[in-house]
Amino acid sequence: MIIDYDCKPRSGEEADPIASRLDVHRRLSELKSAACAEQDLNLVERLTADLTYLEALLGAQRSLEDYLLCTQGCAARGWSPDYVVSRGALARELLKDRDVSWGAQTLNELEHLEGALSPVDAPSAIRAAAWELQPRLRDYSGVRAEPDIAIETVEVDDYWAYWLDGASQKVRLRLNLKNAKFTTVRARQFALHELLGHAIQYANLSLIANESHVEWFPLFSVHATNQVLFEGLAQALPLFMISEDSDLAIRVRLDHYIQLVRAELHIALNEGSSIASCVEHAHQRVPWWTNEDIAGILSDRGINSPLLRTYLWAYPAGCDWFVNLADQASPTFAQEVISAAYLAPLSPKQLEAKWPAGPPIGGGGRSVRLR
Repeated sequence: MIIDYDCKPRSGEEADPIASRLDVHRRLSELKSAACAEQDLNLVERLTADLTYLEALLGAQRSLEDYLLCTQGCAARGWSPDYVVSRGALARELLKDRDVSWGAQTLNELEHLEGALSPVDAPSAIRAAAWELQPRLRDYSGVRAEPDIAIETVEVDDYWAYWLDGASQKVRLRLNLKNAKFTTVRARQFALHELLGHAIQYANLSLIANESHVEWFPLFSVHATNQVLFEGLAQALPLFMISEDSDLAIRVRLDHYIQLVRAELHIALNEGSSIASCVEHAHQRVPWWTNEDIAGILSDRGINSPLLRTYLWAYPAGCDWFVNLADQASPTFAQEVISAAYLAPLSPKQLEAKWPAGPPIGGGGRSVRLR
């Protein structure tokens, strides 16, 4: 298990040593049987995710649909080509309004327009943006937590540019300088994503878990059903919090489209499409992606990467649902959903129950089929 955030850390207690992954499997299976007997559905759902991920680490080969249903708690049907293209057209139109072309130089032109920010200045810019926007978040969502946030810079050869973890009110945000590029707009975006999205949300859930009994499991892992909510809300938060910020809106709309394209590749790769067809499709959809970019996307989502094969689906699944919530629901109803998300780590089933008229999480099917 990869622990992402511990809402109720127990200081001074040492866990019993684990002999092997098979020993973990036996103990989790026993816990699941007990949870089933007690009809503790929340714990059963979490233990199902843990066991499914562990079995993948042990070599079990599940279909993508089955794997994601058991871990992320949502389907892997994907989105129709027409829908993906329409999201791209929207992003393209917004970029055109700012005289940013659609092609190999799109990101370079956008970053130039936004104003470059050096890696040295990024932490202070992110903190300043979070400090400025925090009162608005508290008024909007009703959160009470005031986490202690540490920002670190690292350089590691991994897919991520930003990562947040922690325990209770102690939060750590790491910026991976090997992958992260900073602009003034991106600083605001990631203040909302990582600090006002993840950090305050996790800390507020910790506060609630330590004040009273909660039905949900207070130990978060990226392979489990809470991740669709966490990543989806964090990506779309600017549309709810500062909808008047047109620069941030461009970033959210562009990221939404890119996540849908990544989802197409995620499905295609796991359905056995050729690497050549995936690369060709990626270049057509996102002309500024390099071969290195595409290779990383494919390898991260492949069968031999059990953690990323599940976790990276949370980004398109969550982003699409929350962007549609911003676009289709009334502002009052959307605020009610967002406020609820800061009070409990809602699963995809719980999100869909709150908004039955919304789109299915994980797509409605008919995703593009590659050779």
